[in-house]
Amino acid sequence: MHSLADSIESMEQLATVWRTVVLERKPDADVRDLPGVAVRWADCRFAFWNCVTLTEVGADAVLLKQRLHEAAEIMQEKEHPGFLWVFEDLVDEDARAVLDTAAGQAGLEHAFPGTGMAGDLLPIPEPFHPELTFVRVTSDEQLQAYADINSRAYGFALEDGRDGLAGSSTLWKERIHAYLGMRDDMPVTCAAVVEAEGRLFVLLVATDPQWERRGYGEAVTRKALYEGARATGLTRATLHATVAGAPVYPRIGFRPNSPLHFYTLKG
Repeated sequence: MHSLADSIESMEQLATVWRTVVLERKPDADVRDLPGVAVRWADCRFAFWNCVTLTEVGADAVLLKQRLHEAAEIMQEKEHPGFLWVFEDLVDEDARAVLDTAAGQAGLEHAFPGTGMAGDLLPIPEPFHPELTFVRVTSDEQLQAYADINSRAYGFALEDGRDGLAGSSTLWKERIHAYLGMRDDMPVTCAAVVEAEGRLFVLLVATDPQWERRGYGEAVTRKALYEGARATGLTRATLHATVAGAPVYPRIGFRPNSPLHFYTLKG
């Protein structure tokens, strides 16, 4: 059974990591910590870098409705679409019961669910997959391959993913431990970790859809964690899982905490 502290950690890790990646993508990005709302919005074509999240703990239904309207107003001011992240465990029981209805009233619609996860699982053994070799991302060409795998996996246009990652100078090639899983010299899967407040945060794990269900995503995630832990000495890791990834991470040692809800503006 997870604790409220785990769910708070999950939300704070999002706010910390997204501050870094958004400001690196766009130095004048909208990065604000308002009462109950954190804005991390690059306003680029890569929708994951356009993020608002609710940060209060124990918000009731009335306060939730207010924050949803405030978040929607922020999103409506932007050029490019993005997501509102809601950590279910941070609002009270009455607020959870009205979440989708209140979101709809604010002009938002549910996009997809997710789950926060964490674990004191490091170090882990050096990973091996008989069909893969692993390469750390250090060049523009490798970073574009990383972006393209994510675009294919999440259904984005290739240019959208490239707009989020291409052109990164030092963050993605030095501070972030980003790895490609290569099959016969072709990049087919990817994962990355970055240090955040004494933890390793896993981000942008993806596998090209034609190569799914072969254990590639788990293997490359293990590689990123292995190398990140070796470089930093950290023992705790956190992530936010999609439905597709949720069964994979417990095999590595992650434990679920707060259910996540992603909302977009109504079309």
